Amino acid sequence: MSTRMDYAQAGELKFGQVGIANLRVRSLDVAQLAEEMRERVQRAPNLFARAAVVLDFGGLSKTPSAEDAQALLEGLRNAGVLPVALAYGTREIDALSQQLGLPLLAKFRAQYESATTAPTPASLPETPTPAAAQPAPAAKPPSGNAPGHIQTTPVRSGQQVFADQRDLTVLATVGAGAEVIADGSIHIYGALRGRALAGAQGNEEARIFCREFHAELVAVAGHYKVLEDIPPELRGRSVQVWLEQGQLKLAALD
Repeated sequence: MSTRMDYAQAGELKFGQVGIANLRVRSLDVAQLAEEMRERVQRAPNLFARAAVVLDFGGLSKTPSAEDAQALLEGLRNAGVLPVALAYGTREIDALSQQLGLPLLAKFRAQYESATTAPTPASLPETPTPAAAQPAPAAKPPSGNAPGHIQTTPVRSGQQVFADQRDLTVLATVGAGAEVIADGSIHIYGALRGRALAGAQGNEEARIFCREFHAELVAVAGHYKVLEDIPPELRGRSVQVWLEQGQLKLAALD
């Protein structure tokens, strides 16, 4: 008598691109770093609350001790983010990851090293649908008569500009590693090489308009796409980003 074998899998495992953020640690000041992340969570809770983060210690002169790294992990968790791995680096980082019980992952493809370096084009074949290419009515500011914030100078790597309860207009470039956040819409008349987060408090009508698109990340009301998710044919073009039925849409404006 033969026994029938059941080969049906209880789980489906796939490896692919996921929206995990990379936090490059520039100073091992746990209190300062935790406070910075706490502010980001408060400003954009839909995006950063319980955000999965890869810790990158490549910006430090030496690898932190297991005790210091553990203190940082606890500080970040208390701030509302969720460290899930260390960024792959040296043998010391490898040993530290084993001590902490965290995996090693490749770095997020943000361009930290140079504010003037254009991001490397990716090859994902996603193409915007015809419906996504249709312009929609302009987004409304989040509050009645609040004037928009106008940023006239470039936003450089490591800098952040935040427009509280209003739109943000940037008349210059948003460099790689830089971040612009608004509770309303974001208008960028230079190149966007960093990150742009509109509708940070959940305004799903907010939009992002950009004259030259090279974004590392774009988000509207917590729905985001990273560089690897962005259609390569949109790079360098004028682009708008908006939310439609819970899906983040990107389309060329020209």
